[in-house]
Amino acid sequence: MPTQFLIVSYDIPSNRRRYKVMKTLEGFGTRVQFSVFECNLKPREVDELRRRLTKLCEQEDSIRFYFLGAEDVKRIERLGDTRTVEERIFIMH
Repeated sequence: MPTQFLIVSYDIPSNRRRYKVMKTLEGFGTRVQFSVFECNLKPREVDELRRRLTKLCEQEDSIRFYFLGAEDVKRIERLGDTRTVEERIFIMH
């Protein structure tokens, strides 16, 4: 079964929900910016990701899926730091 390349971006005001979305996406793709993941998924995996994120999403949240074809993926350009981003979590006592 062929895979689909997609970019998932999110803008979520709640720290708690944003963390849950980020952890969910880590199981499906590679974090390339703080709120952007690149994924290469089979159709059933896309459905599963969509199902999980729908459960987490509230009205004020924004989660977007950008599906790219093979030719589009070849044209992706990266400037500057191309390493993936690591989450930095600070716990205040």
